[in-house]
Formats: sequence, structure tokens, C-alpha cells
Amino acid sequence: MPKNIRVLLAKPGLDGHDRGIKVIAAAFRDAGMEVIYTGLRQTPEMIVDAAIQEDVDAIGLSILSGAHMTLFPEVLARMKKLGIGDRLLTGGGIIPAEDMETLARKGVGRLFGPGTSTQDIAAYIREWFAATHAAEAGGAPRRARPGASKPKARPKAKASKPRKKR
Repeated sequence: MPKNIRVLLAKPGLDGHDRGIKVIAAAFRDAGMEVIYTGLRQTPEMIVDAAIQEDVDAIGLSILSGAHMTLFPEVLARMKKLGIGDRLLTGGGIIPAEDMETLARKGVGRLFGPGTSTQDIAAYIREWFAATHAAEAGGAPRRARPGASKPKARPKAKASKPRKKR
């Protein structure tokens, strides 16, 4: 059975606008993900510590304050320092395309702007997870135990006879 993807969502810094991240949280839950929402005014330390405690696969930050060039690198640096640099760091907000490119070069995952479909964001996380954890996500075939027999083929269903009209 595939493992549920666990995502921690956070609002770092002094940004107090949380409607969008709550919509994202609901969409991720609807997509079958486990969501931990830490709330408003989180520090990078609080975010990464919660991610470790909750054993999440991905961290999503919502930043509308313009502090993305400080907050994403601080979270990423702490993730690497504490040994979870292999987890996805993604997010969104009001982030210019050139800043998205700069953050991507530093190791931040894909970032999303206003109006992005929540389904597209969930699909990105699912694709990242499948590529990173193929065996856990059920994407890679599992090796059979030595000596294990192959599963028997199911018998084909019999074709039904057409009914006669009366």
C-alpha cells in the first residue's frame, strides 16, 4: 500500500494573510495527502523543527510579504543542517520569476504564484514524491522473494448472452 505524502504548510515571518494557505491545505487533504499546518508567524527554526517532529516529506511556505529571498534560504539551510535536506521545500506567494529562478538554483523546489491551480500544485508534489521515493509510492516494481510463485491469473469473466425481447 502506498505511503501517504505528509506535507507541512507554514506562514513564515510577519505575513498575516492565511486564506490562501488554508485553501491549499484543504486541496492537499482532498488529494489524499496528510497536512500539518503550523499557522501564522513561524520562524525558520520553528518550521524545520516541526517538519522533523512530524516526519514530513515536503514543506510548503506561503510568503506574501516580499521576504522570500531571506526566508526560503534560511529554511533550506536549516533543513540541510539538521539532516532533512532531501525533503522538498516548495511554496508560493508574490514572487517574481527571476527570484524563483535564483531560489531554484539554491535548491528550492518549484514555486507557485497567485492563481495557480491547487491541482497543479498537488500534482507537482506527487510527481516529486514518486520520483524521489518510487518504491514507497508504489511506482517501482517490488522484487519477488526467491522461490515465490507468480500470482495466478484471474479467470476471464464469461460473456453474458443478450436478452431476448418479449
